[in-house]
Amino acid sequence: MMISLLKPIRATWFALMLLSGCLRAPTTPAFHAGDTKILFLGNSLTYTNDLPSMLLRLARLAGDTTMQAAVLAEPDFSLQEHWETGTAQRWLRERQWDFVVMQQGSSALSAGQAHLRAWTEQFAPLVRASGAQPVLLMVWPQQHRLFDFANVLTSYRNAAGSVSGIFVPAGDAWTAYEQYDRLYVDGLHPTPGGTYLTALTLLERLRGIRPDQLPPTIPGAAVDSTTVRALQRAAITALERNPARPPMPGAMPQ
Repeated sequence: MMISLLKPIRATWFALMLLSGCLRAPTTPAFHAGDTKILFLGNSLTYTNDLPSMLLRLARLAGDTTMQAAVLAEPDFSLQEHWETGTAQRWLRERQWDFVVMQQGSSALSAGQAHLRAWTEQFAPLVRASGAQPVLLMVWPQQHRLFDFANVLTSYRNAAGSVSGIFVPAGDAWTAYEQYDRLYVDGLHPTPGGTYLTALTLLERLRGIRPDQLPPTIPGAAVDSTTVRALQRAAITALERNPARPPMPGAMPQ
C-alpha cells in the first residue's frame, strides 16, 4: 500500500511518510490548524505521477499554500477494499478533514456503477462525521475501451449525486482534449500531462482556481506551453459542462 502525507512547508512540499507493505496500520497523520486537509482514497491512478503532489504544486503556483494532503492508495484497490482494510475508517474517525477524494476503477459497467455508488454511500456518513465533503474523482477507461467514457461519466456523476458530493470531471476533461489517447502511458495509467489535467479539475472544484489562472507549465515535466494551454482549455470545457454537485440520481438497478 502507498501511504503518504504531503504538506507544503514554506516554499516546498515533501512526502513525510511513504510506507510499502507495512504489516501494521500507520499512525494517523497530524496536521496544522487552519489548513485545508485533503484525504485521497484511491489506487494507482492516484499515485502514478503523484497526483496529490501535483495538486499541491499547482495550488502553490496560484498562491494557495494552505493545502495539505494524505494519501491511501494501493494498486487496483476499490472503495470496498479501502473500507475493509480499515485504515481509511480509522483516519476518518481520528482526524478532521475538509475533503475526501475518492476513486476506484472506471466502474463503467452496470455492476461497477452499482458498486461505486454503494461504497460511496457507505463512506459518506463517516466522511461527513470527520467534517469533510465527499469528492468523487472521475477517472478514465482503459485505452482499448475508449467507448466507455460516457458510462464512466455517468457512474461517477451518479455516485457523487447520491451523497450530495462534489463531482470532479477529470475523465471528461480527457475527452475534451483533442488528442486524449496520448494521455495514456501504458493503456491505463496517465502520462504527466494526464495527471496535470486531472489536477487542474481537482484544483478548480476544491479551491475555485481556474485552470487559465495558472502559468503554461507542468511542474516537473518538459511540456511545451501550447500543449499546456490546450490541456487547460480542456479542463475548463469539462468543468463548464458538468455540475460541481450533480442532482440525486434515480434508484440503482437491481
